[in-house]
Amino acid sequence: MIGLAYCDKAGRIFYDKKVEPLADGGLVREVARAELVPAPPGTVPMVLPARHPRVTKGVERRRQTLAVMLPSGYTRLLLPAYNRDAGAPALPLFGYTFACAIDETLHVAAMRTDEGEDWQPRTFARGELEALVERRVSAGTGNRVLQQLATCSLEYSCFTAQNVFLERGEAALPVSPACNARCVGCISEQEPETGVPSPQLRIAEEMAARDLARIAVHHLERVPNGIVSFGQGCEGEPLLRSIAIARAITMIRASRSNGVINLNTNGSLPSALRRCIDAGLQAVRVSLNSFRPRVYAAYYRPIGYALDDVFASIRMACDAGLRVSLNLLTHPGITDDREELEAMREFLGSVSVDMIQTRTLNIDPEWYFDTVGRPTEPTGMREAISEMRASGVRVGNFTHTH
Repeated sequence: MIGLAYCDKAGRIFYDKKVEPLADGGLVREVARAELVPAPPGTVPMVLPARHPRVTKGVERRRQTLAVMLPSGYTRLLLPAYNRDAGAPALPLFGYTFACAIDETLHVAAMRTDEGEDWQPRTFARGELEALVERRVSAGTGNRVLQQLATCSLEYSCFTAQNVFLERGEAALPVSPACNARCVGCISEQEPETGVPSPQLRIAEEMAARDLARIAVHHLERVPNGIVSFGQGCEGEPLLRSIAIARAITMIRASRSNGVINLNTNGSLPSALRRCIDAGLQAVRVSLNSFRPRVYAAYYRPIGYALDDVFASIRMACDAGLRVSLNLLTHPGITDDREELEAMREFLGSVSVDMIQTRTLNIDPEWYFDTVGRPTEPTGMREAISEMRASGVRVGNFTHTH
């Protein structure tokens, strides 16, 4: 039997095998056993304050709702279902996944969609990472990008920033402090009235092309099949700095011919992307939350562009022969709505995208549903992933170096 996993006000976790929890998949419903897996290593339990779990016989008002964050390589299938107290605070920007108990063991609503050693949670000996960062920054002769990456590595535990110092995999190259979208769930810059803190601070200055190129060249010298990536979580939209990116790409390729130069972007400015492609960009990862203009605009709140511009950038990159991935911000009930899947099939049938990377959209579920609307016909996230694969597109969670 699927039993309730819940918390008390102190955050301690308990199981009750006599009570069956409900989940939220856009519509509140019972959970199928096939939607559950044992909580994988790296799962982080979270208590949802002033929120009480919904169960088949009502609401457990004396208990606090338990949710989890999933490790890399897993895609969320369901959200926790709960009733919220009046005046309950908004939830921070995390990916809230349904959890329950089976045979006194924590289970989560998720499926394994990717794996890779470079993206597993890392355990460092005491002071190990700090020593690597200090040694590299000290030798960096005032490189502002390197100083930012040190902050991202130590304070935000960013994998791509840490890779710069570990000399492995995909390395981060943040470049732009400005953005042309006002995403409701932006992780680097929230409007004060939301009452939700940003998990990290956005970079405060424009990074110089030469500083970016130095880090990239150093990385590719030591990682033959490495990736260097413009556009990170600690910045705005990199295409607003396409001239600097193009200059940096030219400098990188003047020194190194190996590895892959990648750009993470919202795809808003096709002409700016063209400049980067002409300079030698080899891969692009375009982020979006929906293939429907209304849902896209409600979340991204774009300034001076629309979803059609994003689609134009994707088509351009595909036609130019780049490795093109879609960074799809998934959310149960929205990603798997039948109307969404129809829009996705129509677009994917018109382009040759290499991969869809499913990323958990980190946001308070109620806030997101209030923003984009509840679904009319959710089919389930497993069905959504099957539809992606049926379109001939590989589904995963991150870029592989080989």
